[in-house]
Amino acid sequence: DEFITPKIIGKSSSIKDGDAVLTMNFRADRMRQMSRAFTEGGFNEFPTKQKNIHYVTMTQYQESFKFPVLYSPIKLNKIFPEILANEGFTQLRIAETEKYAHVTYFFNGGEESLFDGEDRILIPSPKVATYDLQPEMNARKVTDAVLDSIENEKIDAIIMNYANPDMVGHTGFLDAAIKAIETIDECVGEVVSAVKGKNGAVFLTADHGNLEMMINPETGEPHTAHTTLPVPFVLDCSECNYTLKSNGKLADIAPTILAYLNIPQPPEMSGDNLLIIKE
Repeated sequence: DEFITPKIIGKSSSIKDGDAVLTMNFRADRMRQMSRAFTEGGFNEFPTKQKNIHYVTMTQYQESFKFPVLYSPIKLNKIFPEILANEGFTQLRIAETEKYAHVTYFFNGGEESLFDGEDRILIPSPKVATYDLQPEMNARKVTDAVLDSIENEKIDAIIMNYANPDMVGHTGFLDAAIKAIETIDECVGEVVSAVKGKNGAVFLTADHGNLEMMINPETGEPHTAHTTLPVPFVLDCSECNYTLKSNGKLADIAPTILAYLNIPQPPEMSGDNLLIIKE
């Protein structure tokens, strides 16, 4: 989407007084800036002309916005970070800009507020036109911040995200993808080693594929979209006697981690515990 320039469909070239504006984006974090530009008095991030319009959004993009929404957000109860907080665990959320919303807003069930004991670190993503120009992105800075947190032993649970496999995968450049995954391979190795050095456990997964398919097998052209291929779910720990069942689903991840922590799974979670005791 980032490569599509703004388009006008139809004869009218601008939004006029009395028009109705319906924004179709369902994902909230990508529509907040535009919504503010259309509706916020005193908006000064870039030049705008305030119009008398009726502005409606597909869903609630931000709790403080007062314009109508078509589909109100569903409140999620007993989600994984909420349970951690209720059990007294401290949490660190860390990612660079491109994936920061994923470990904060989305991970908290579409809520802006922090849970008790939750801390956040935002590492700015590099200022480049496309990430094939810097496939390492800022994975090194994310890793260094995580390693500092592990060494300080002040955080019980770290939720982190590496942006490279997705963002570089979207560019379609194979050489850049290889460089990106080499970077992540090195960084993940350092994090796993540090966690195991503190007798901790690492759960490694992804919510979708991308970089594992850089060439469309049917056309031979660059493949720039997400894939529906299975993703890994790996447990690595220094002093645990567990392995994981195969062929799980994303909904199984939270119940599995809760089981590892000996925390009961709430009825609101429909997934399964994938832990297997090694023989």
